[in-house]
Amino acid sequence: MYDFPTWAVAGFWGLVSGSALLLGAAIGYFAHVPQRLIAAAMAFGSGVLISTLSLELMEEAYHQGGFDSTALGFVGGAAVYTLANWLLARYGARHRKRSGELQGRERAAVQQGQTEGNDAGDDNGMALAIGALLDGIPESIVIGLSLLAGGGVSLVAVVAIFLSNLPEGLSSAAGMRKAGRRPGYVLGLWGGIAIISGLSSLLGYSVFSGFSPEIIAATTAVSAGAVLAMIADTMIPEAFEVTHNFTGLITVLGFLVSFFLSKMG
Repeated sequence: MYDFPTWAVAGFWGLVSGSALLLGAAIGYFAHVPQRLIAAAMAFGSGVLISTLSLELMEEAYHQGGFDSTALGFVGGAAVYTLANWLLARYGARHRKRSGELQGRERAAVQQGQTEGNDAGDDNGMALAIGALLDGIPESIVIGLSLLAGGGVSLVAVVAIFLSNLPEGLSSAAGMRKAGRRPGYVLGLWGGIAIISGLSSLLGYSVFSGFSPEIIAATTAVSAGAVLAMIADTMIPEAFEVTHNFTGLITVLGFLVSFFLSKMG
């Protein structure tokens, strides 16, 4: 068997988890998946990620760096994500994960100069791309950081991120199709994000491999805080808009699947 360098392993698994974005985007754009199914998938993915944050990331961060580093990183990651998400919303990426008509309405508002604070011209494509990066990079860095604890990659984290990325790409692509985006734009965008996910995982391992446990713990917590803020700001609202009272139950099922995977691993 070949003995691959650890940085290459980190990049590979980051690419695997990120490829779900492209797969989901292709399905969402060409298959015309019902919105109720997309929303259910978003709720399920939210539960999977919440479980992973609780049982994998935060526990690992606490054991490595203690409460202070973990708490500071967790709140800091959520704050940075929230600020960046607020800025992107002003430039036309508020509903980038929506599968319904909201993306199309938002793009039309940007084109008509109605989006508050918008000076980005007649297209919100750059905001959508940056928003996709904002959502995907923290998750991928987590995979690289998981290798720093020794042993192999956290397959629970890879599976959880894959399962959450699939409905993200699916929902966003469905919304982009309804907003009038061409297939080359949609697939190119999500394919690029998938590649950047692999690079982010690689860098997550390479950059932080020489740092102290406290810094690694804080960085893991930053990623966890950003991901949890993303779930609350984008994934849960998308799911609740369609599934309503069933959102909680579906989210709990996603949590349970991730919990089971963590115990089996």
